[in-house]
Amino acid sequence: MKHHIFRPLFVVAVLVVIVLLLRFLVVPQDFGIGERGYMYGWHRRGNEDDWKAFKVKYKTAEYCKDCHTANYEALRQSPHAVIQCENCHGPALDHPSEPARLTIDRSREQCLRCHFPLPYPTSARADIRGVDPALHNPGIECALCHNPHRPDLDGPLKTTGSTL
Repeated sequence: MKHHIFRPLFVVAVLVVIVLLLRFLVVPQDFGIGERGYMYGWHRRGNEDDWKAFKVKYKTAEYCKDCHTANYEALRQSPHAVIQCENCHGPALDHPSEPARLTIDRSREQCLRCHFPLPYPTSARADIRGVDPALHNPGIECALCHNPHRPDLDGPLKTTGSTL
């Protein structure tokens, strides 16, 4: 055979050897190893204790319901039932001791994270009613007119004629 076939074949073989050598040097020996031998996934036995010691940042709505029963129950009856409390209120890492009160992001951008209209009909996110931020009360915080814990009802915060 001619040299034009051996050169690319040699280059490919060298690249494969380099990749395997780098994998051997960089990837930890216990990466992907399980009880039954090699397992797919991003698991490493050597750092299981690190993950056990990792402090959980989010606590879920179940953590909030004991102290905030009224808001929890109201939220469960609303279209926002699928949203975790910490999506709007921030992580409850050390709450209730530190901080005593969670910082609430009342910005318009916070609400638009979910309520900006998306043109993807197959996405579950498309089920959330969107608003055009340029037309719907531009520059005003949403919580001035809408109660995020009861978006389905007309509450004291909701003004006549405003729609979300």
